[in-house]
Amino acid sequence: MAKEVILLNEVEGLGTEGEIVQVAEGYARNYLLPKKMAAAVTPATRRLVEKKKQERIARETAQREESEALVAKLEALSITLPVKTGEGGKLFGSVTASDLLDALDKQGVKLDKKQLNLTAPIRELGVFDVPVKLPQDVEATLKVWVVEE
Repeated sequence: MAKEVILLNEVEGLGTEGEIVQVAEGYARNYLLPKKMAAAVTPATRRLVEKKKQERIARETAQREESEALVAKLEALSITLPVKTGEGGKLFGSVTASDLLDALDKQGVKLDKKQLNLTAPIRELGVFDVPVKLPQDVEATLKVWVVEE
């Protein structure tokens, strides 16, 4: 027998928040309902889900605007990192994501290490474009200058 439930959260392989889906009665009773991932379809739960959906849309819109403002700031920003070098311009060590985060922090920009898409540490002098992934699938490029000290 199938039971109709409304999803309160996104359930992988089943649907997104607010969707009405048909599931096995045991799956609903033993998994979805106790974990508060779904509820029986009633007018009250429909209103609750609609309210949560509106709140989520407002929150995502505000987060997207924040991300786009940060993109404008990052695109205008250029980070210069002086590093010690040896013969032939070889770096002693490398420039890592934490070095970039420290430099950004001094510029007044707070980012998380996971947001920097630095695939490998920078091990040479030059100009590098570091992709930055922000919330709401917004991406920016940070220009990093690695110069001799």
